[in-house]
Amino acid sequence: MDKKLKTIVVMPAYNAEKTLKMTIDDIPAGTYDGIILVDDASEDRTAEVAKQMGLKVIVHENNKGYGGNQKTCYRTALDEGADIVVMLHPDYQYNPKLVPYLSGLIKEDICDIVLANRIRTRREVISGGMPLYKYAANRFLTFIENLFLGLNLGEYHTGYRAFSRKVLETIPWESNSDDFVFDQQMLIQASALGFRVGEIPVPAKYFEEASSINFVRSAKYGTETLLNVLKFLLHKTGLMRFKIFIPKK
Repeated sequence: MDKKLKTIVVMPAYNAEKTLKMTIDDIPAGTYDGIILVDDASEDRTAEVAKQMGLKVIVHENNKGYGGNQKTCYRTALDEGADIVVMLHPDYQYNPKLVPYLSGLIKEDICDIVLANRIRTRREVISGGMPLYKYAANRFLTFIENLFLGLNLGEYHTGYRAFSRKVLETIPWESNSDDFVFDQQMLIQASALGFRVGEIPVPAKYFEEASSINFVRSAKYGTETLLNVLKFLLHKTGLMRFKIFIPKK
């Protein structure tokens, strides 16, 4: 009989007090073995609400950034013995009912990483509230990344994703940025190290409580994404070596 794989849901949280319960309630029961919430110095009662719901809660005394938050999430999940880690934002932007589908493709050894792709159709994503400039940037960056990374993904910029333990034990994510570009570095590293990346569609909602970055932060994120693609190309061709593309020992 195959060993049961332990699935842990991690939630990088910041000011998610109003949406946390909705998110937790919509994760199908019995499809995960634990939930870890990392509160990144929120200004509301996120941590208190999470503790009342019986979640494992870690609180950063100082804000460490989106990437810094994920580092704590993954480190803790590995320490807890996770075989599969699903990252779900607690802001209810993504449909929590897809947790078993994301983890399922890893359980069946079809993928090492699974993304939830928000861009099923242009009409759907824009009517769902994605700002037009973010949609345009998403399409441009996804085209560039597919072109140079050798993958064929519908989008790279979703925050809803699942990883196998092997991925998290191989990719040197501890050396990645503490900012939003952390997500892109993970996928570029996955391509460099030969991991299988797949995706499933997910409807996404944009509303006041849903987390989102402004135009200036978006521009910084886009520039850093392109710089990391360039590093990948330099590393792949042997012109330069970057430690973020060298597997952990």
